Amino acid sequence: MATIKQLQSTLKLTFGLVPIIAGLDKYTNLLTNWADYLNKSLIPIDAMLFMKIVGVVEIIAGLLVLIRPLIGAYIVMIWLICIALQLILMGHYLDVAVRDLVMAIGAYTLAQLTKMAPAKG
Repeated sequence: MATIKQLQSTLKLTFGLVPIIAGLDKYTNLLTNWADYLNKSLIPIDAMLFMKIVGVVEIIAGLLVLIRPLIGAYIVMIWLICIALQLILMGHYLDVAVRDLVMAIGAYTLAQLTKMAPAKG
C-alpha cells in the first residue's frame, strides 16, 4: 500500500515536470500548435508571443511544484482552472477543458497530501 509520501512524490513529479515540458514546448510547438487553444480575441498581443510568455509562467509553476510543492500545487491548480475556463468560454476543445479540470483536482490533491506529509528534518 502506498504511503502519503509516495503519493505526494508521484504527484509532485507529475505536476512539476508536465508544466515544465509544456512550457518549453511553447517555444517549439512539437507537441501541438499551442496558439490554436487560445481565444485570440481576448489578448492584445501576437498569439505566439503570448504563448511564449505562457511558457515562462508554466516553467516557473513547474519549478515551484518541485521546490515548494504546497504553493506550486495551488498555482498549478489555479492555472489549469483558468485554462479550462478560457477554453469553455471559447466554446472549443471542451475535452481539453475537462481534462484540465481533472488535472486541477490532481494538483489540489497534491497540495492536500503535502499538508499531511511529515515535514523533512
